[in-house]
Amino acid sequence: MPLSVTREQVLDALRTVKDPDLHKDIVSLNFVKEVRIQGGEVDFTIELTTPACPVRDEMKAEAEQKVAALNGVTAARAKMTADVRARGGFGRQGVPGVRNILAVGAGKGGVGKSTTSVNLALALLKKGARVGLMDADVYGPNLPQMLGITDQPEVTDDKKMIPVEAHGLKVISMGMLIPPDQPVIWRGPMLHGAVQQFTRDVAWGELDYLVIDLPPGTGDVALSLSQSVPLAGAVLVTTPQGVSVSDVRKAVQMFRQLNIPILGVVENMSYFVCGHCQERTDIFGQGGGQKMAQDMGLTFLGEVPIDTRVRSGGDEGQPIVAAAPDAPAAQAFEAVAGKVAAQISIQAMRVLRVIQTA
Repeated sequence: MPLSVTREQVLDALRTVKDPDLHKDIVSLNFVKEVRIQGGEVDFTIELTTPACPVRDEMKAEAEQKVAALNGVTAARAKMTADVRARGGFGRQGVPGVRNILAVGAGKGGVGKSTTSVNLALALLKKGARVGLMDADVYGPNLPQMLGITDQPEVTDDKKMIPVEAHGLKVISMGMLIPPDQPVIWRGPMLHGAVQQFTRDVAWGELDYLVIDLPPGTGDVALSLSQSVPLAGAVLVTTPQGVSVSDVRKAVQMFRQLNIPILGVVENMSYFVCGHCQERTDIFGQGGGQKMAQDMGLTFLGEVPIDTRVRSGGDEGQPIVAAAPDAPAAQAFEAVAGKVAAQISIQAMRVLRVIQTA
């Protein structure tokens, strides 16, 4: 007995579903897998480029709706999976097992760069990605305290450090290797050596994303990373006021000179909402980060409000995305993570096109 609907009809229907970031239909992008038809019931798999896709649910609903509208179809079910694409390195050796490396930086200290790094990594993890977190702020390694880490990394038989796990993240930091009150007094070449060790001599395993928390400003560590590993891109953190925005502009120019794609700008500590009257107060001004992103042709990744739980969670080793996932700040970090993942997928597709046309 012939099928009431054919595989080609299903694919034709799915060709009308487009990825809004990659600007192509999901069939052309080879996202559609394993179309199965039994009578009037159609099951198919959509394999995205990241589990953190911000339009995942919308794409699923649209695909099911388009297939269900075909004559003879009584049920349409889409299974959503993800296979994170690796960004090519153009000659730079990648970190074994790590598909994408992204740096989080800022033009100055005190804007919440490490807080953003931790909560961005946790938000990507929460969405189903395999995530590592590297503390490249050698002079001020705060990540162990922010994640509640007191252990030192173990070493494998081949002399590689095993990252310490915290909240499901694989983490490495200079703060795990020295006493808490001991300063690191190093010149530039020693910083380069530390960056090399944290990328080459750490058993990261299989990761979709390795998030690197950079030191503030423009300097040796960012230069070392750009020369050592293929960075998928950089996320820049600012606060709304003019001084912070001005310094981030300098960081933008640095990353551009180093040929590191800028994934976008996060405006941290954007506003405060009173817990009693719900009045919004723009403590540090309004919209500086968004305007700067617009002026410089960058993606604005979102605003993160001030929340005392962000501060207390960082002090106590309980980041807000893990400890209070329903808080507005946690929701903001999750939205940022989705946009960052989308930008990395866009970068990966651009690199693939360059390779295919070379």
